[in-house]
Amino acid sequence: MAEDYPPILDAAQVAELLGMNVQMVRRYAREGRLPAYKLPGGRTFKFFRDEIYAFLREHPAVPAGDGVNDPQQTSLRPGSGS
Repeated sequence: MAEDYPPILDAAQVAELLGMNVQMVRRYAREGRLPAYKLPGGRTFKFFRDEIYAFLREHPAVPAGDGVNDPQQTSLRPGSGS
């Protein structure tokens, strides 16, 4: 998979890799939510492929122990009737 992308990516490649809209990738880069770089005087973001992979590993979609499949914690959610 890593070999499918060059070591330095542009926003469109990151969007493809993450299955996101390119505008959202740019927004996340501006907000510092994704690791990104701009060359001095440059207008476009550049991303290191390995940093994007590391970011994904560090930010799982469903953190362990979130209670989704735990009936005890599910009953404690607001509006669950408990």
